[in-house]
Amino acid sequence: MLRREFLSVRDGLTVDDVREKDALLASRALGLPELAGAGTVAAYVSMGAEPGTRALLDALRARGTRVLLPLLLPDNDLDWGVYTGPDSLVPVRYEGRMTLLEPAGDRLGPDAVLAADAVLLPGLAVDARGMRLGRGGGSYDRVLARLERAGADPALVVLLYDTEVVDLVPAEPHDRPVRAAVTPSGTVRFPR
Repeated sequence: MLRREFLSVRDGLTVDDVREKDALLASRALGLPELAGAGTVAAYVSMGAEPGTRALLDALRARGTRVLLPLLLPDNDLDWGVYTGPDSLVPVRYEGRMTLLEPAGDRLGPDAVLAADAVLLPGLAVDARGMRLGRGGGSYDRVLARLERAGADPALVVLLYDTEVVDLVPAEPHDRPVRAAVTPSGTVRFPR
Protein backbone atom coordinates (compact mmCIF):
# COMPACT_ATOMS: atom_id res chain seq x y z
CA MET A 1 0.00 0.00 0.00
CA LEU A 2 2.72 2.50 0.99
CA ARG A 3 4.80 1.61 -2.06
CA ARG A 4 1.81 2.24 -4.33
CA GLU A 5 1.31 5.68 -2.78
CA PHE A 6 4.90 6.75 -3.47
CA LEU A 7 4.76 5.32 -7.00
CA SER A 8 1.48 7.14 -7.66
CA VAL A 9 3.04 10.48 -6.73
CA ARG A 10 5.99 9.77 -9.02
CA ASP A 11 3.65 8.83 -11.85
CA GLY A 12 2.09 12.29 -11.55
CA LEU A 13 5.37 14.04 -12.37
CA THR A 14 5.71 15.53 -15.83
CA VAL A 15 8.72 14.90 -18.06
CA ASP A 16 9.81 18.50 -17.40
CA ASP A 17 9.49 17.98 -13.61
CA VAL A 18 11.68 14.89 -13.78
CA ARG A 19 14.28 16.57 -16.04
CA GLU A 20 14.54 19.62 -13.77
CA LYS A 21 14.89 17.50 -10.63
CA ASP A 22 17.45 15.21 -12.33
CA ALA A 23 19.85 18.10 -12.91
CA LEU A 24 19.53 19.26 -9.29
CA LEU A 25 19.93 15.71 -7.98
CA ALA A 26 23.09 15.12 -10.02
CA SER A 27 24.59 18.39 -8.82
CA ARG A 28 23.86 17.58 -5.16
CA ALA A 29 25.15 14.02 -5.43
CA LEU A 30 28.37 15.10 -7.13
CA GLY A 31 29.07 17.36 -4.17
CA LEU A 32 29.02 14.48 -1.69
CA PRO A 33 32.45 13.80 -0.15
CA GLU A 34 31.64 10.07 -0.35
CA LEU A 35 31.49 10.33 -4.14
CA ALA A 36 34.26 12.90 -4.60
CA GLY A 37 36.94 10.47 -3.45
CA ALA A 38 35.37 7.27 -4.73
CA GLY A 39 37.36 5.17 -7.16
CA THR A 40 34.41 2.84 -7.77
CA VAL A 41 30.71 3.63 -7.40
CA ALA A 42 27.96 1.04 -7.77
CA ALA A 43 24.90 2.82 -9.15
CA TYR A 44 21.83 2.08 -11.27
CA VAL A 45 20.09 3.44 -14.36
CA SER A 46 16.93 5.29 -13.39
CA MET A 47 13.77 4.42 -15.25
CA GLY A 48 10.57 6.37 -15.80
CA ALA A 49 9.87 8.86 -13.02
CA GLU A 50 12.59 7.52 -10.68
CA PRO A 51 14.96 10.23 -9.46
CA GLY A 52 17.35 10.48 -12.38
CA THR A 53 20.81 9.02 -12.47
CA ARG A 54 21.89 9.44 -16.10
CA ALA A 55 23.57 12.84 -15.77
CA LEU A 56 25.19 11.60 -12.56
CA LEU A 57 26.53 8.42 -14.20
CA ASP A 58 28.15 10.44 -16.98
CA ALA A 59 29.60 13.01 -14.58
CA LEU A 60 31.10 10.29 -12.37
CA ARG A 61 32.60 8.59 -15.42
CA ALA A 62 34.01 11.93 -16.64
CA ARG A 63 35.72 12.30 -13.24
CA GLY A 64 37.48 9.00 -13.82
CA THR A 65 35.27 7.06 -11.40
CA ARG A 66 34.66 3.42 -12.30
CA VAL A 67 30.87 3.05 -12.38
CA LEU A 68 29.30 -0.37 -11.87
CA LEU A 69 25.72 -0.96 -12.98
CA PRO A 70 23.46 -3.88 -12.09
CA LEU A 71 22.20 -6.70 -14.27
CA LEU A 72 19.19 -8.53 -12.87
CA LEU A 73 19.65 -12.28 -12.37
CA PRO A 74 16.79 -14.82 -12.54
CA ASP A 75 16.69 -15.11 -8.73
CA ASN A 76 16.46 -11.28 -8.33
CA ASP A 77 20.10 -11.04 -7.21
CA LEU A 78 22.31 -8.58 -9.07
CA ASP A 79 25.34 -9.13 -11.26
CA TRP A 80 27.43 -6.07 -12.21
CA GLY A 81 28.98 -4.59 -15.33
CA VAL A 82 31.03 -1.47 -16.04
CA TYR A 83 29.31 1.62 -17.45
CA THR A 84 31.28 2.97 -20.40
CA GLY A 85 28.78 5.59 -21.58
CA PRO A 86 25.18 5.87 -22.77
CA ASP A 87 25.88 3.73 -25.84
CA SER A 88 26.91 0.84 -23.60
CA LEU A 89 23.38 0.44 -22.22
CA VAL A 90 21.04 -2.12 -23.72
CA PRO A 91 17.33 -2.55 -22.97
CA VAL A 92 16.51 -5.88 -21.35
CA ARG A 93 12.86 -6.90 -21.01
CA TYR A 94 12.02 -9.07 -18.05
CA GLU A 95 8.79 -11.00 -18.46
CA GLY A 96 6.10 -9.66 -16.20
CA ARG A 97 8.25 -6.67 -15.27
CA MET A 98 9.58 -3.50 -16.78
CA THR A 99 12.34 -3.12 -19.32
CA LEU A 100 15.64 -2.17 -17.67
CA LEU A 101 18.73 -0.61 -19.20
CA GLU A 102 21.75 -2.74 -18.38
CA PRO A 103 25.42 -2.48 -19.30
CA ALA A 104 26.58 -4.47 -22.31
CA GLY A 105 29.91 -6.18 -22.00
CA ASP A 106 31.47 -8.45 -19.44
CA ARG A 107 29.58 -9.56 -16.37
CA LEU A 108 31.73 -9.17 -13.28
CA GLY A 109 29.68 -11.33 -10.89
CA PRO A 110 27.59 -10.44 -7.83
CA ASP A 111 30.70 -9.91 -5.68
CA ALA A 112 31.96 -7.06 -7.90
CA VAL A 113 29.99 -4.66 -5.67
CA LEU A 114 32.44 -5.43 -2.86
CA ALA A 115 34.97 -3.15 -4.60
CA ALA A 116 32.64 -0.12 -4.41
CA ASP A 117 33.57 2.86 -2.27
CA ALA A 118 29.95 4.05 -2.49
CA VAL A 119 26.68 2.38 -3.46
CA LEU A 120 23.86 4.48 -4.86
CA LEU A 121 20.61 2.74 -4.03
CA PRO A 122 17.21 3.17 -5.60
CA GLY A 123 14.33 3.61 -3.23
CA LEU A 124 10.83 4.93 -2.78
CA ALA A 125 11.40 6.58 0.60
CA VAL A 126 13.75 6.82 3.56
CA ASP A 127 12.93 7.56 7.17
CA ALA A 128 14.61 9.46 10.02
CA ARG A 129 16.61 6.32 10.96
CA GLY A 130 18.01 5.99 7.44
CA MET A 131 15.85 2.96 6.70
CA ARG A 132 15.11 2.71 2.98
CA LEU A 133 11.84 1.54 1.46
CA GLY A 134 12.62 -0.25 -1.79
CA ARG A 135 10.29 -1.63 -4.42
CA GLY A 136 9.98 -4.95 -2.61
CA GLY A 137 11.90 -7.25 -4.96
CA GLY A 138 14.76 -7.83 -2.52
CA SER A 139 17.58 -7.30 -5.03
CA TYR A 140 19.29 -4.58 -3.03
CA ASP A 141 18.63 -6.39 0.26
CA ARG A 142 20.84 -9.14 -1.19
CA VAL A 143 23.49 -6.60 -2.17
CA LEU A 144 23.50 -5.09 1.32
CA ALA A 145 23.68 -8.54 2.94
CA ARG A 146 26.62 -9.44 0.65
CA LEU A 147 28.46 -6.27 1.69
CA GLU A 148 27.83 -6.97 5.37
CA ARG A 149 28.98 -10.61 5.14
CA ALA A 150 32.20 -9.50 3.46
CA GLY A 151 32.84 -6.76 6.02
CA ALA A 152 32.69 -4.14 3.27
CA ASP A 153 31.58 -0.68 4.39
CA PRO A 154 30.92 1.52 1.35
CA ALA A 155 28.92 4.71 1.76
CA LEU A 156 25.26 3.80 1.18
CA VAL A 157 23.33 6.63 -0.44
CA VAL A 158 19.71 6.67 -1.63
CA LEU A 159 18.51 9.07 -4.33
CA LEU A 160 14.99 10.43 -3.73
CA TYR A 161 12.61 13.32 -4.24
CA ASP A 162 12.17 15.76 -1.35
CA THR A 163 8.74 14.40 -0.36
CA GLU A 164 10.16 10.88 -0.02
CA VAL A 165 12.16 11.67 3.14
CA VAL A 166 9.57 10.73 5.78
CA ASP A 167 9.30 10.06 9.50
CA LEU A 168 8.96 6.29 9.36
CA VAL A 169 8.89 3.42 6.86
CA PRO A 170 8.32 -0.24 7.68
CA ALA A 171 11.57 -2.11 8.30
CA GLU A 172 12.47 -5.78 8.55
CA PRO A 173 15.26 -7.19 10.75
CA HIS A 174 17.48 -7.71 7.67
CA ASP A 175 17.15 -4.07 6.48
CA ARG A 176 20.24 -1.89 6.71
CA PRO A 177 20.25 1.91 7.09
CA VAL A 178 21.77 4.22 4.51
CA ARG A 179 24.29 6.91 5.36
CA ALA A 180 22.61 9.68 3.38
CA ALA A 181 19.68 10.59 1.16
CA VAL A 182 20.25 12.99 -1.70
CA THR A 183 17.25 14.97 -2.92
CA PRO A 184 16.99 17.83 -5.41
CA SER A 185 17.04 20.34 -2.54
CA GLY A 186 19.89 18.86 -0.49
CA THR A 187 21.40 16.00 1.45
CA VAL A 188 20.01 14.42 4.58
CA ARG A 189 22.51 12.51 6.71
CA PHE A 190 21.63 9.76 9.15
CA PRO A 191 23.44 8.63 12.32
CA ARG A 192 25.64 5.56 11.91
